[in-house]
Amino acid sequence: MTEHSSPARPGRWRTGAESKQRILDAARALFREHGYGGTTVRAVAARAEVDPAMVFYFFGSKQGLFAAAVELSAQVPPAIESIFAGGLDGIGERIVRTLVESIDASGRTPLAMLTRSARADDQSETLIREYIDREITGRVAALLGTPDATVRAGMVNVQLLGLTVARYIVRVEPIASSSVDELAGWFGPLVQHCLTGPAPSS
Repeated sequence: MTEHSSPARPGRWRTGAESKQRILDAARALFREHGYGGTTVRAVAARAEVDPAMVFYFFGSKQGLFAAAVELSAQVPPAIESIFAGGLDGIGERIVRTLVESIDASGRTPLAMLTRSARADDQSETLIREYIDREITGRVAALLGTPDATVRAGMVNVQLLGLTVARYIVRVEPIASSSVDELAGWFGPLVQHCLTGPAPSS
């Protein structure tokens, strides 16, 4: 892709690698400042001084940009899409497996690039919660389409956030050292029950 910049604009970028890094730096700063929901591709592009089309060229989507900014696997966005491909049957295990495999594949503590302040743990939890809520549980609620869908999706959010914090931030054993299959086997049915199990009697 041929890149162009205005002659009047300082700091002209000469290579795709430089522009990509500029976008990542801008995204990390804006995710810290405004969270996942409050950060737009257009805002990232403006701060990086590139066209929004260049952000999509390098990262495909906002989800892909977020995954790259926090150094998750590039497979996270398509993996999330695969959660919803099979409908509600077995979705609990797919959600847990996708979450753990994707974070494990990054080879780093989640959000390490975003958590260099004194309030690192609080910021990590907030960003993880928002990302999970928007890209998984919010879409799950829409898929359920039941009167109690918001409550059920919220219960899933609790399961996923608790698992993520316990495994990657607090490192509670044996959760931290369990295999993907073990976690999917234990937590998958819990998530499934939250979504499709009988509602508690009032």
